[in-house]
Amino acid sequence: MTQQLQRFGKALSHPLRMRALTVLNQRVASPSELAEELGEPLGSVAYHVRMLLDLGFIELVKTTPRRGAVEHHYRATERAWLDKSQWRQIPASLRRELSEAVLTEIWKDTVAAAEAGTLEESETGHLSRTPLILDEPGWAELAELLDDLLERALTIQAEATARLSADGNVAGIESRLVFMHYEAALDQAGSARS
Repeated sequence: MTQQLQRFGKALSHPLRMRALTVLNQRVASPSELAEELGEPLGSVAYHVRMLLDLGFIELVKTTPRRGAVEHHYRATERAWLDKSQWRQIPASLRRELSEAVLTEIWKDTVAAAEAGTLEESETGHLSRTPLILDEPGWAELAELLDDLLERALTIQAEATARLSADGNVAGIESRLVFMHYEAALDQAGSARS
């Protein structure tokens, strides 16, 4: 495994680091702001922020004097994402850990949205589950489409951030984009569950 992949593995292998990096990909924040937003103890968040800084995933962008101390504000320099070739190169145990961390965050977000009623509030939101049967070319085409969709979603977010910054009076819409494409697990009879 290359040094870069080891660095990614170390950065993303802890759920709190992954969550902090996700926030810092969206905006500048200090460890105390992250601790409040993530509902985690400041000491834990500060430790994981230092690790992300040491690993080169975030950078210091400003400092602010606060009650005799200095608050440090960071932003991400890299996305919390591995491409397909990088994903294949990391050990299966780390892939499993990263998958579990992402699924845990997806589940927390989804439960919170369901409890708050926001899953069904928006007429423009989307929620679906679509079982498919694909051949190898179809599988590859769909995987590429999802990669393209992620890139487009990140471009839309960057454009929205610029608009929101230009008009400081408008609040952004917090949203989550989740898509998964995976081979279905087979039941004891060897059939995929529908």
